[in-house]
Amino acid sequence: MPHIPPLVDHRVIRPAQTALALELITTMDLLRLKAIARLYARGLPPDVSWDDLLQEAFTRILVGTRRQPEGVTMVAFLSGVMLSLRSEHRRRALRRSGDTEKMRFNPSHEQRGARELSDPSPGPESLLTVQQELRAIQQLFAEDASALQIINGLGAGLTGEQIRAATGLSKTDYDSTRKRMRRCLLREGLTCERN
Repeated sequence: MPHIPPLVDHRVIRPAQTALALELITTMDLLRLKAIARLYARGLPPDVSWDDLLQEAFTRILVGTRRQPEGVTMVAFLSGVMLSLRSEHRRRALRRSGDTEKMRFNPSHEQRGARELSDPSPGPESLLTVQQELRAIQQLFAEDASALQIINGLGAGLTGEQIRAATGLSKTDYDSTRKRMRRCLLREGLTCERN
């Protein structure tokens, strides 16, 4: 008697794995997106992890509720989707708490406890944290001019081709510098893998 395969496959394939299998992103794109998701997940309710943001962004693309505009890279597009999800989660958390306003102390006013509407954009503390992290990475590569050029290009939102054109690096030099940077970051324990 021939073996009949089961009708339901009980293995769970995560949306990120599906996107990799469909070649919508590369492994390096996934690592970048994990880092971005970790950044965006800061300050969200404890029940929402960075992985939740990332997987939900992939799900929305795979299901078709969000479509990639022409000329926008997949990493930039997914970053935008995650940013949108972040705002959604923050609004939902504020509604649940019943407090749509946030108490702030403003030293320029005599009144204590003046209420201002909360701002969904990153606050000074998170901006400072990001700036400190960027400075630490730049100090890590302070002796490597090629790496600093690539970091600055990525920070400006340039693609690899644009960075190579702007810096005059050959494809081989660019790729070897990126590998050297990746090894250095791994050596320093700066990975995007989940603990």
